Amino acid sequence: MRDPRFAEFVAVFVDVVRAGSFSGAARRRGVTPSAIVRQIDALEHDLGVRVLVRSTRALATTDAGQRLFERGQRLVDDLVDVHAEVAAFDGAVAGTLRIACFPTFGKRYVLPVAGALMREHPRLKVELDLTERLADPVLDRLDAVIRIGQLTDSALIASKLADQMRLAVAAPDYLARNGTPGCIDDLRGHRLLDKLHGADLLGWADLLGGAAGHPDCGEVVFRSDDFEALRLAAGEGAGVAFLPSWVAGPDVREGKLVRLQLDGEPWNARPSGIYLLRALPEPSAKFRAFTYALRTAIGSPPVWTP
Repeated sequence: MRDPRFAEFVAVFVDVVRAGSFSGAARRRGVTPSAIVRQIDALEHDLGVRVLVRSTRALATTDAGQRLFERGQRLVDDLVDVHAEVAAFDGAVAGTLRIACFPTFGKRYVLPVAGALMREHPRLKVELDLTERLADPVLDRLDAVIRIGQLTDSALIASKLADQMRLAVAAPDYLARNGTPGCIDDLRGHRLLDKLHGADLLGWADLLGGAAGHPDCGEVVFRSDDFEALRLAAGEGAGVAFLPSWVAGPDVREGKLVRLQLDGEPWNARPSGIYLLRALPEPSAKFRAFTYALRTAIGSPPVWTP
């Protein structure tokens, strides 16, 4: 006789495969690993076949387990979507809100908003994925993704939070020692700060006509994969940085960095944007509450405007 808990067992199995371990699934569900093992045992007993090959080093799916995962994850994800859509009619700000965004943007602007929302709504939980990869609300099972830059065509529903300007900045003491560039061409003789990994991730080519560090495009003296580190390096007088306004704007306003408005900043003639993306047509109450709180915190003009 089929176990009436079959659907629950399948959801647990999907979590185990996605996490790659019993302990990972247990952390996600807030239970002990032994409880997860018992549910997988019950699933295999109900099916009459093994779905996982267990060893001291790793877990692997059997052929039957792979078929169950392929079919089961779609069913589980559909149920999650149905739950979110129906729960949206309730208006309660509760459950788990899953968000992905750039690490620096998340720490500066999203985390304070999330913390305030959880204090206001004790039944709300938040999972914040700080990543520079292009997270997908559908594939990654996220309520919201914050993307920065030009959006490509997609089926996702996007709302613009703010414009993003890019600022050429340097510390006052650096400019005192090395001189203040009067035009874009003057930058070619200055010490530059750039993003680590990838080609021209900061968009220096929009300013210099070529990536920083290329011949005739200035000397790169510091690289980092973190916006916050680049901002701090600029503040230490390491060189000229080319940073998003939401990174460097507050320091410019406080006088810690100087904005170099070279040749009228032609690269800002068409600013890019900061967008909040979702997949579900009917936003949940928690998504609506988060969107309103984030928009309020950012303000118009944005709080980082120099």
